[in-house]
Amino acid sequence: MNIRAGIVGISGFGGGEAMRLIASHPFLELVYAAGEGSAGNRLVERFPGVPARLADLVIEKWDPTALPKLDVLFASLPTGTSAEALARVPGNVKIVDIGGDHRYAENWAYGLADIWPDRIEGQTRIANPGCFPAATLAALAPLLVNGLIEPGNIVIDAKTGISGAGRGGGDSKFGYAESNENLIPYGLLKHVHMPEIASTIERLSGGSAEGLVFTPHLIPMTRGILVTIYCRGQATTEQCLDAARRFYADRAFVRVTDRPPQTKWATGSNLSFVSYAADPQRNLVIAMGVVDNLGKGAAGQAVQNANLICGLPETAGLDGAPFWP
Repeated sequence: MNIRAGIVGISGFGGGEAMRLIASHPFLELVYAAGEGSAGNRLVERFPGVPARLADLVIEKWDPTALPKLDVLFASLPTGTSAEALARVPGNVKIVDIGGDHRYAENWAYGLADIWPDRIEGQTRIANPGCFPAATLAALAPLLVNGLIEPGNIVIDAKTGISGAGRGGGDSKFGYAESNENLIPYGLLKHVHMPEIASTIERLSGGSAEGLVFTPHLIPMTRGILVTIYCRGQATTEQCLDAARRFYADRAFVRVTDRPPQTKWATGSNLSFVSYAADPQRNLVIAMGVVDNLGKGAAGQAVQNANLICGLPETAGLDGAPFWP
């Protein structure tokens, strides 16, 4: 079974990671690549290590009305730039939007694949979760569904590698000299992922996410996200771990660990790692989540969603082990 796939925004980090995964996928065949600054280049000129069979694929200028025959399109465009264009993609082409324009938008399914696969199967328009929500919600979901924590007043402290900011842009704060040996908080009180996280907390718990605090930090590494989440609840550590093990018992990509997770464990993979520490006497539960921001946080989960909507095995093309060291 060959599923004809395309990628728009292939020159960015998310699009490039999608290309890497599709290149070795047993069922997806990359037949279309589009970009802006790279249009007219062969794929090998942008990615010198691309497999030989894809080397001569020409990157086209993005035009949603001039697509070749496709089964699924991966859109990896900056937030705010994809809604109008993707609305013009023919209805028979399935779309996985890695960008942020369609999360909880009408007629788009929210692609939280490890938690809601049944809501994704059979759909044609999937909004991939953001990278921070991917790490955060994997850790929180078992606790919220089982009523082990309060949905309100959750505090999320997040750390991300620099690739989470994307490949483009001229802002010098993402350059090596500015990022190395540095730690930078940003998006205080108004980060674009806050509404997405709050909405999902409320859907999982049935309660209010009022009082949510989310603070991301840029750290000097290329890829990876670690979230440390402070919640109110009377559960013990073992109760939290048990709830997560039951919740993810049949899910291939979520690993529940009794050790605090590390970003290196997930690098280059579609894995999520979750763990917990709790002190009932202090009414405190600490949830921890780790993902690769370009894997589960972007292209990995996008391919997982594509597998679900195309009727493929969910793990197809995603079984590779993380990079180590």
